[in-house]
Amino acid sequence: MDNKMQLSAVNRTIVILETLSKIKKINLEQLAKKTNLPKPTLLRFLNSLISLGYVYKDNNDLYSLTLKMFSIGSNSLSHMNLIDVAVPFVDELCSYFKETVHMGILDEDHAVYILKRESSYTIRMYSRVGKRIPLYCTAIGKNLLSDLDKDEIKDYINNTQFIPFTKNTLTKEELSSQLEVIKKQGWGEDDQEHEEGITCIGASIRDFSGKVVAALSVSWPIFRFKEKNKEEVVEKIVSTCDKISAQLGFEK
Repeated sequence: MDNKMQLSAVNRTIVILETLSKIKKINLEQLAKKTNLPKPTLLRFLNSLISLGYVYKDNNDLYSLTLKMFSIGSNSLSHMNLIDVAVPFVDELCSYFKETVHMGILDEDHAVYILKRESSYTIRMYSRVGKRIPLYCTAIGKNLLSDLDKDEIKDYINNTQFIPFTKNTLTKEELSSQLEVIKKQGWGEDDQEHEEGITCIGASIRDFSGKVVAALSVSWPIFRFKEKNKEEVVEKIVSTCDKISAQLGFEK
C-alpha cells in the first residue's frame, strides 16, 4: 500500500470515529450520508473497527463507539502536562510581542502564575511563578472568573473585598457587567486596574471538555502599548490560546 492510500485510509477512519463520537447510535445508511462514504467502503472500515474493539454493532444493526476510545483519551490526558503543552506557544508569543507573558490558573479566590516569560526590554514587570494575584482586577483573573456559573460569580463578588489598587480598579457592579462581555467576546483586559502604568490583555485556555483550565495574558507598560494595534494584539493572543486549547483536545 503506498503513502496516499495509507493516508486515505487514516482519513476515512478518523471521519468515521469522529462522526460516531457525536451520535449515540446510527445505522449504516445514515452514517454513509454523514461521512460521505460509499456504503461498501464504510462497511469494510466498520468491520475492521469492530474487530479491533472500537465500534459496536447491536442486534438492530446500529453502530456506536465503545469505551475503548474513551480509555485511549483518558490515558493520553494522564500524561499531558498543561505547562509542557503551553511552553512553545508562550515562547512564540513572548518573542512576537517582546513583552512579558504569564499563564495562570484558578487557586480558590485568586489566580496563581504557573508560567512566565520575561520581556526583552529593560523596563519589566515584577512578578514570579507562584505569585498569587486577585481575580477582579487582572486579565488572567477575569478570564478565569468569566467561566464560572452565575451563582459562583455572585458568591465570589459578594464575599470578596475589592481593594482599589489604582483609580481604575473596577467596582463590584462594573466587574459583573464586564464578565458578561468577556464571556461573549472570549478575551479580557486589565486597564491599569492592578498596577499603575501596566495594561494587560488575556484570553482563556480550555481543556477537552470545554472547561477553562488556565488563562494567558501579555502585559505592557502603558507607554509601550499602542491602542491602534489593539485589534491585532487581541487576535494574536486569542489565537495562541485557541492553539493551546486545541492541543488539550478542545474543539471550538
